[in-house]
Amino acid sequence: MDLIGARWRKSTRSGGNGGNCVEVADNLAGVVAVRDSKDPAGPVLTFDPAAWTRFVRMAKRG
Repeated sequence: MDLIGARWRKSTRSGGNGGNCVEVADNLAGVVAVRDSKDPAGPVLTFDPAAWTRFVRMAKRG
């Protein structure tokens, strides 16, 4: 998967926990990418945008 041009941002839920951060790139067409901020060259999970939206919605509900 080509992630060239991905603009990574930290999750707003990642602050203040000793560096355990998640970064999300949601600026690419047709894919949302997620990675560990401590390992930016490491593995990346990718999601269909609709699936990511459902995941975030459910996570916010608790």
